[in-house]
Amino acid sequence: MMGALSIFFLIPFVWMISSAFKFERDVMRFPIQWIPKSTNVLYNFKAVWMGKVSFFHIYFNSIKIAVMVTLIALIISTMAAYAFTKLRFKGRNLVFMALISFMIIPDQATLIPRFMLVRWLGLYDTHTALIFMGMFSIYFTFLLRQFMIGISDEYIEAAKIDGAGQLRTFASIVIPLCKPVIATVAIIKFIWSWNDYQNPLIFLQSKELYTIPLGMTLFRDDYTTNDAIMMMASLSAIIPLLILFIVLQKQVISGIALGGVKG
Repeated sequence: MMGALSIFFLIPFVWMISSAFKFERDVMRFPIQWIPKSTNVLYNFKAVWMGKVSFFHIYFNSIKIAVMVTLIALIISTMAAYAFTKLRFKGRNLVFMALISFMIIPDQATLIPRFMLVRWLGLYDTHTALIFMGMFSIYFTFLLRQFMIGISDEYIEAAKIDGAGQLRTFASIVIPLCKPVIATVAIIKFIWSWNDYQNPLIFLQSKELYTIPLGMTLFRDDYTTNDAIMMMASLSAIIPLLILFIVLQKQVISGIALGGVKG
């Protein structure tokens, strides 16, 4: 049952791949030619990567922002989660509950204050603004904290007995034990940043700073009637996401298995 359902959800993705290799006249032909008899892949590839829209440039912009946001968010969220689980300080639970309460505020509600703050800081129409706004996540701090609660305090105490400080304990003990959840957070955060349309639309004005979601609108304007080129651009846009999942899938699957054992 699940296998049949998986195939059903994969059909649009397979159709996109097939259409990216076709001539425009064959994209909407019925019945569908899943394996095209004649391909136009070279022309479609050139139109995307060597055409009027600099796909290389918007690709680099998206990779730069997504990688930096993911790395910084992982560092901040893991350190915050460690502080909320393994450090003892006055008001810890109260501060955490206050932090969690901000999760109920929709992102759109803070759009105008963030826009005013970015303009005041002189960061409007820069990638720094997008990185600055995405480098901390309450949700991922909560997710990491819930995982770290399951790490026995005996590991921390043993590290203290061996003379390890908080930073060494965090880096040598906690981080290796949290690899599955860190990999999961990295994938989700990278996907969110890569697919983010709202923030680049509001905070970027120059076309040379556009990311993939905004860059796709330029392709739509230039190739509205050419579905084959649009499918090639869409296929090119998701390649980094596929590579990221392939690289980190082992850690994610092991995390799911570990959660099942704990349950």
